[in-house]
Amino acid sequence: MNELNGNSINPSRQVKITADSTCDLSDAVLEKYDIDLIPLYVALGNKSYRDKFEISPDDLYDYVRKTGKLPKTSAVTVKDYVDRFLPYKLAGRSILHFTISSSMSACYQNAVIAAEELGNVRVIDTANLSTGIGHLAVRAAELAASGLDADHIAQAVTELIPKVETSFVIDTLSYLHKGGRCSAVAALGANLLSLKPCIEVRDGAMRVGKKYRGTLEKCLTSYVSDRLQGRADIDLRRIFVTHSELPPRLTESILKQIGRLAKFEEVIETETNSTVCTHCGPGTLGIIFIKK
Repeated sequence: MNELNGNSINPSRQVKITADSTCDLSDAVLEKYDIDLIPLYVALGNKSYRDKFEISPDDLYDYVRKTGKLPKTSAVTVKDYVDRFLPYKLAGRSILHFTISSSMSACYQNAVIAAEELGNVRVIDTANLSTGIGHLAVRAAELAASGLDADHIAQAVTELIPKVETSFVIDTLSYLHKGGRCSAVAALGANLLSLKPCIEVRDGAMRVGKKYRGTLEKCLTSYVSDRLQGRADIDLRRIFVTHSELPPRLTESILKQIGRLAKFEEVIETETNSTVCTHCGPGTLGIIFIKK
């Protein structure tokens, strides 16, 4: 299910929207809103690949299963940013770039250096990840299509940052453990007790919220109800349902549940790119929306 109605936004607009590959937007969304994706890097052993363009989550999971090792990720370089921004700059367009939280990566700092070198580039530290970034980039694209200038778009989306609610439930702590973000004792305990933690993004960092217990399907159903049921503070224009190697049957069940709990105008299903998968692992699902 991917509700993307209407024609693509006119790419001749004066403000160009770009985002790090950690925004986890699908090709259909990127095309519709004329958003340019700039990839981080994922290293399998000694070889580095551009996220989404040269490596997929399937490649990543296959590597982990075969080697027991976790791939390493690295930020977009200053040169990469300059190379991607420059054509738009030469075309006379202003650029508004959205990065993963500055507390999670050096992308923001590198993008700022590139922006200072080129001029007419505004960099937004989203204090978020995955489609928490995507929400802001899509909103910026809509404002750009309406004819708003770069400064006003930047101000509008910056005001939205604290209103983005990003959370996800993970099936296994092994990836967080391998990445040094979770102790071996905590990972073992969670596995023995069948615990599925909810990870929330707060103040630009990932924090553990409620811990669910039981099968993945049971935990995800409870998680979605907890996030949506009885809420009057949600902006119902759009919700992203973003997941990693989740069975299609379970994804469809979650989408139907969301439809029963809240009447969103647009429900967009996306899959996580490799950078985010490196930390969350397979069997992850998040619902991301904006509060009023």
